[in-house]
Amino acid sequence: MPPHPHRPAELAWQVFRGSDVVQRGLLTRHQLRGASWLRIRHDVYADARLDRDHALACRAALLRLPPGTLIAGPSAAYLHGVAHAAGFGDDVHVLLPPMARADSQPGIRVHRIRPDVSPTCAGLVIAGSATAGVPATASSSVDRTQIAATTTDQTSTSSRTVDQMSASARTADQTSTASIAAGRIDNTSRSIPASALATSVRPVRRAAPPIARRAGQVGADPIRPGRSSWVPRSDPAACAWETAVWADPVRAVGILDALLAQGVVSRSTLADIADRNAGRPGGRRASWVFGLADPAAQSPPESHLRVRLVLAGLPRPVAQHPVRFDSGLVLHPDLAWPQFRVAVEYDGTWHADADQLHRDRQRLNQVVGGGWLVLHVTSRRLHRDFTAVVREVRAALVARGWRA
Repeated sequence: MPPHPHRPAELAWQVFRGSDVVQRGLLTRHQLRGASWLRIRHDVYADARLDRDHALACRAALLRLPPGTLIAGPSAAYLHGVAHAAGFGDDVHVLLPPMARADSQPGIRVHRIRPDVSPTCAGLVIAGSATAGVPATASSSVDRTQIAATTTDQTSTSSRTVDQMSASARTADQTSTASIAAGRIDNTSRSIPASALATSVRPVRRAAPPIARRAGQVGADPIRPGRSSWVPRSDPAACAWETAVWADPVRAVGILDALLAQGVVSRSTLADIADRNAGRPGGRRASWVFGLADPAAQSPPESHLRVRLVLAGLPRPVAQHPVRFDSGLVLHPDLAWPQFRVAVEYDGTWHADADQLHRDRQRLNQVVGGGWLVLHVTSRRLHRDFTAVVREVRAALVARGWRA
């Protein structure tokens, strides 16, 4: 039988600094190299039983950064429930508090809070100790500080990205703040400026083994082992702003679509953020990205396809447009231009299933029978032959009366 792994109770399901546990006598350097532990980055280790997801990467990153650091942008979106926002190997986006010093390093993208910009005052709540990787259950007091987030390069990046968009794409798809329809407002989305970074202290909700207790200096608070960890992060509203400003527009819209669909933020929240921060660096870009977001999207590839078609100069399609038949049947193509009766279906990997393919083809045959022209885009064509996809969709729209 293999030897029983040496795993002190204090370190079970934890992320920790290797030098700390060696100094405290919990492990030796030789034991750290064993199969019980996963080395994530320099001097940062974790229980090897933990899921290798972006939450684990976030916990590891915080151990290398000053106290008060927040997980932000796409990384915060992952912690708010958008699973496709980031993976284990993706960079962790963090926001440093004023006066803290740290540089970007492999696997960590550092952004900074600027105290010289004064939007509406809001609280910056840090739960527990960010340097411990798993903050304590009791949060610290609210520090009422007027803050704003930015990066050293976001202004130039935002300007280049938006200025490179074609005039037709901007005309068709930049949605003004006033034109964003009000959506459902829930308890997790509040009308606050994106720069007001109120930390949402909620766990990453996943199935977990029983609660374990830690003892001694490594940590003294009860926590969910591994799969559900408390990590300081940007509020959902701030997270949406950060994602829109920092991330590639196609990726950003996919994340925003999911935040809207899950009710984490609402359209009215995004409209309020865009209005309050219109004059800030990145404000033009964020407003434009917010205008492209659509909670009706059913998957990230559908979101990406929609945005890329818009950036190619085509009119904006409607996601999941209802096509009604005299029989009472209602079908919803992935993307549609109702005025031209043209639709696009994204065929993902799930279409390889014979039963699913049968149902989809039967459904789409009915749409075609109703006078619609339906085009299909596979994952391979989306990523490897998109120019031909644009050409085909453009030709279909022109044949049905569209004029660029």
